[in-house]
Amino acid sequence: MPAFTVRTADQLPGLLRALRKQGGLTQAQMAQRLGVTQQTYSALERNAESMGAARLLSVLHILGADMVLMPSEPEAPLRAAEGDSPAW
Repeated sequence: MPAFTVRTADQLPGLLRALRKQGGLTQAQMAQRLGVTQQTYSALERNAESMGAARLLSVLHILGADMVLMPSEPEAPLRAAEGDSPAW
């Protein structure tokens, strides 16, 4: 599976839909695995940008996808001043 770079929340619905279809899953099957109704899953997929992190990670797990966070290029990562705690 190729890697996808997501830079805006509005990219999530299309990406989740594509991953689901690539995996041969229907919305009803996804809903069953998540323990929600098909209508609830449909709403989650359409409005994925408002989905909570825990739910998004559950959906990605079912789809066989991982979330990988890394610094954006070409910006340098935030660095704390010496003696300060990390920026995160």
